[in-house]
Amino acid sequence: MDEESIDFAIANVENAAGGFGVTPQIADELLGLGIDVLTSGNHIWDKREIYDYLERQPLLLRPANYAPGAPGRGVHVATARNGVRCAVVNLQGRTHMPPIDCPFRKADEIVDALDPGVRVRFVDFHAEVTSEKVAMGWHLDGRVSAVVGTHTHIPTADGRMLHRGTAYQTDVGMTGPYDSVIGVEKDAILRRFKTQLPVKMEAARGRVELHAVIVDVDEASGRARSIRRYSTTHQGV
Repeated sequence: MDEESIDFAIANVENAAGGFGVTPQIADELLGLGIDVLTSGNHIWDKREIYDYLERQPLLLRPANYAPGAPGRGVHVATARNGVRCAVVNLQGRTHMPPIDCPFRKADEIVDALDPGVRVRFVDFHAEVTSEKVAMGWHLDGRVSAVVGTHTHIPTADGRMLHRGTAYQTDVGMTGPYDSVIGVEKDAILRRFKTQLPVKMEAARGRVELHAVIVDVDEASGRARSIRRYSTTHQGV
């Protein structure tokens, strides 16, 4: 973060526990590394021990459009290293995903309720299909600083500035082993595709890549100046 002069770091952690959810210990470790807010998605419920943690740790978000009464929260306002307040919103799509509340209406509700003084606003839209993600980008254009998609594990090459100043990318891609099938040991997935039989899915090993986007935001207006992809490779184990 020092190398790129990052003032505020967000990480989606829904697959951090071997591909299935996140544990309190892993979340604490990631926050200890300097990540400011953790977002998630449909796998947030995979580890039962995370339920109580979501209630007591506001820096770990779950999608805001789950039904009222679900543990945790889907929006958080934190202060960046440069003193600027930043809002992070976590939403989940509905196409080919669990049936939950409308993310577009929930986005409107959250954005309308934010303190107008909090101008830097980031949305993690955890969704399956590209059309739903692109639609959310246009829906929030000019009202948030950035809409970045997660869930499909594959980084897309469409990072761009929308007309009213919102930075957008359909999917940021995963951080994990890329000699795999979206992070899973490839031989097992090949067997599944070829035989249609169930297999045990385990996280792959070997070469690890980090994928991210870096968004430059004008703190006075909340409009993004630019968005660019960032990636590094580590040999792993």
